[in-house]
Amino acid sequence: MDTVSSVEDLRARVGAWRRAGKRIGFVPTMGNLHNGHFSLISIARMHADHVVASVFVNPTQFGPREDFASYPRTLEQDQAGLSAHGCDLLFAPPVDAIYPFGPDASVRIEVPGISDVLEGALRPGHFAGVATVVAKLFNLVQPDIAVFGQKDYQQLLVIQRLTRDLRLPIEILPAATLREANGLAMSSRNQYLSSDERERAGIIYSTLCGMRDALHAGQAHAAVEADAHRVLEQAGLVLDYAVLRRKTDLTEPEKNERAGLIALIAAKLGRARLIDNLD
Repeated sequence: MDTVSSVEDLRARVGAWRRAGKRIGFVPTMGNLHNGHFSLISIARMHADHVVASVFVNPTQFGPREDFASYPRTLEQDQAGLSAHGCDLLFAPPVDAIYPFGPDASVRIEVPGISDVLEGALRPGHFAGVATVVAKLFNLVQPDIAVFGQKDYQQLLVIQRLTRDLRLPIEILPAATLREANGLAMSSRNQYLSSDERERAGIIYSTLCGMRDALHAGQAHAAVEADAHRVLEQAGLVLDYAVLRRKTDLTEPEKNERAGLIALIAAKLGRARLIDNLD
């Protein structure tokens, strides 16, 4: 596997593959990779002749009190893992390659509606940063397929909407969430957890399973959400939300609506803010 940092080198490599009629897969990441990320590479490998990954810690999707400065950067480790899992090319650009006029003066892409609830309401501007950087990376790589994990479910919906609305000829492939033995969704931010916190964090997945089962058993939506709040807070988590929403657009379901819903949780435990979902 080769690593390039310039737009010119990236375009030269991808252009040669495209001229040869090859199918290109893409997995964008912020680095500090784990087995969840590598599973995305494996999926892309099954659907493409060549796989490109990016490692770029995107400043425009972090809020002023979030962990951009301290977000772990582990490029050498990431390179080794990507190479071992079948990645052909890593694009690891500096900030000015993605934002030539600086992050604050960049053109912004907004995906209205779906960006404004849940994570979007709690983290203003976050999804504008996500949509902007993904659109830029799509333009640079011009893949045939791109793979995104379902753990960041709202992000997945934003990217699907972005791709359809801009008529980009890219197939978005969702990938199932990989989990630790206790159900904790794999995440780069899990390293902020102590060993005790990591074990306790398994309560998020078990609570999601309880929400799903209670919904299928006919329990009222408000009661399902209230029970989830109680369980998580009793376990010592600081809850942002534990809700049931429509899978298609994250709008609130009608009182008796049962099909096509997803349970989503966001909570803080120690230094880590954790998100997860289950349908």
